[in-house]
Amino acid sequence: MEIRNVAIIAHVDHGKTTLVDNLLKQAGAFRANQQVAERALDRNDLERERGITILAKSTAVEWKGVKINIVDTPGHADFGGEVERILSMVDGAIVLCDAAEGPLPQTKFVLTKALARGLKPIVVINKVDRQDARPDEVHNEVFDLFAALGATDEQLDFHTMFASGRQGWADLSMDGPRKDLSPMFDLILSHVPAPKVELDKPFAMNASILESDNFLGRILTGRVEQGTARVNMPVRVLRQDGTVVETGRLTKLMTFSGLDRVPVDEVQAGDIIAIAGLSDATIPDTIASPEVTEPLPAIPVDPPTLAMTFRINDGPLGGREGKKVTSRQIRDRLFKETEGNVAIKVKVSEEVDAFEVAGRGELQLGVLIETMRREGFELTIGRPRVLTRENPETGEREEPYEEALIDVDEQYSGVVVEKMSLRKGQMQDMRPSGGGKVRLTFHIPSRGLIGYHGEFMTDTRGTGMMNRLFLGYFPWAGPIEGRRNGSLISNSDGEAIQYALFYLQERGTLFVDPGVKVYVGMILGEHSRDNDLDVNPIKEKKLTNIRAAGKDEALLLTPPRRMSLEQAIAYIEDDELVEVTPSAIRLRKRYLDPHERKKHARRAESEAA
Repeated sequence: MEIRNVAIIAHVDHGKTTLVDNLLKQAGAFRANQQVAERALDRNDLERERGITILAKSTAVEWKGVKINIVDTPGHADFGGEVERILSMVDGAIVLCDAAEGPLPQTKFVLTKALARGLKPIVVINKVDRQDARPDEVHNEVFDLFAALGATDEQLDFHTMFASGRQGWADLSMDGPRKDLSPMFDLILSHVPAPKVELDKPFAMNASILESDNFLGRILTGRVEQGTARVNMPVRVLRQDGTVVETGRLTKLMTFSGLDRVPVDEVQAGDIIAIAGLSDATIPDTIASPEVTEPLPAIPVDPPTLAMTFRINDGPLGGREGKKVTSRQIRDRLFKETEGNVAIKVKVSEEVDAFEVAGRGELQLGVLIETMRREGFELTIGRPRVLTRENPETGEREEPYEEALIDVDEQYSGVVVEKMSLRKGQMQDMRPSGGGKVRLTFHIPSRGLIGYHGEFMTDTRGTGMMNRLFLGYFPWAGPIEGRRNGSLISNSDGEAIQYALFYLQERGTLFVDPGVKVYVGMILGEHSRDNDLDVNPIKEKKLTNIRAAGKDEALLLTPPRRMSLEQAIAYIEDDELVEVTPSAIRLRKRYLDPHERKKHARRAESEAA
């Protein structure tokens, strides 16, 4: 059977997974009465809750006697490592672009990688049924982006389709019949080349996706680059430096069909397969016949730019809510994560019972923490910090910068420009984007954006849109002002009392409800001033035998500010930690004892002086 391998790549929320749903439906991958969830490939609980794709997934359909392997990829820049790996498995790419928003930073990122691989992408202007759609302008913007990224003449001569993934149609022109997606299938067959493979060589493939299965164990997915794979054939696993990791047999061989993995006895080069039976192989190892001695080349993945410290939960409430609380369990789980997620790096920290976890961004590390929390882990997380490097030529200290693309209403553009400049952002472009909105482009140090998103949403009354993308390393920008407000810190252990909280809310914004367990050093809220304040949240009203003339006034509490995990991580300062357990997210000081805090603060001041 002929084969075509194609990846669908785009910015987050531009409609990749919804389009794949309709491609599967119209190719007959589902039974007539089969109940299929919306965004069927987003099988992970976190993906469904957040409405984003986190893990790349493979699926396949048959069209006019040709098997089309389709790989759905994440659209968020933090999960760019998934996209980089996947492009080595495919011979073509469908680049989706929203008909209203146009090409955004992640579109630029994935397109750069696709063009560098020599792929000739098919551009799909999606969501043309939107009221604010501007398909012709977006088409021109995409062409300009291709040109700016140094596309060859052949790549610049790309095919464009206009589509609505939700309605399930695609056409080569805006005034087409808008009937179904068959023009897209036909264009994939005619435009995406068949895989160039060598059938007469011994079997070899690169592992690109790693999953675990309760019955089959570790499942590795990748494209067979040469030869033929057969069930129970002996193989060995080679690292990129040529060392042999393990030898074994392919106990299970599966290809993709719709949403399912189908067991087969034999697969030839060019097809995307999933294999089981190997215990140590990981990404991007080469799995090959015993006679193969050289590993296949693998795409290098961009290095991480952000790091956090994962520690055991050593607070007074530690070990009460989670099942996995020891440093050994945390260590094993983190190193297991690095096997399947090549964009994350883990090393043992200088601190006791702590690990340095480096990744692409706050969201990627936030998803890892949330996953561990649901698995029963208890952790304390330190403030994110950027990974700097020394320029080998000049010896200068350099830090990662990001390109931030911001869409705001005109009346809020002033406050956004002011806040970005305080965080060392440099404006590159400012242009109207229609509908009373302005599109601002900034180059800003990555650490300037840590903790800014919540402030940005407040400043723009929830109407602003901010997209960011790693730009590169540039000279250190100097000190950046952090949070201006201090914290309200508990000076007692017990349960928070409504009477005490009623009088504390005058001092700032509270984070806790009455009845919540508190301890010395736990952060209860944000102080209205710039200093920390120790307060007593368990103070009760003194009872007397004198009756009041009238009834006591009602103690009405303002609802506390509830933070998500990412908001809590972005909120804390260097001397604070986030305590994460299966049932709670708490903020606390690094040093719980107030005397210890003062001692370390004095030491830090003397070192700074």
